[in-house]
Amino acid sequence: MSYYDIIKQPVISEKAYAGMERGAYSFWVDPKATKTEIKAAVQQAFGVTVIGISTMNVTGKRKRVGKFVGHRADRKKAIVRLADGQKIEALEALA
Repeated sequence: MSYYDIIKQPVISEKAYAGMERGAYSFWVDPKATKTEIKAAVQQAFGVTVIGISTMNVTGKRKRVGKFVGHRADRKKAIVRLADGQKIEALEALA
């Protein structure tokens, strides 16, 4: 599995942007990816040093449109902490 397959997209939210100031970046990742695979993918993709990773499985919400009830897909979120003084420039431009 390449790092393109592991990292799906960055998380775009106010809480994620607040974490960027502390050196913690959030990504939606492949649900089957392990912490070591996520760490290697972030280091290879962005050229930074990762010092810690927290992962969580986010269950999809029930959504309703009129009388029809649907369900969002389950996803996995990874919060990646970088070494002091490092940042991901591509994501800093979004903020």
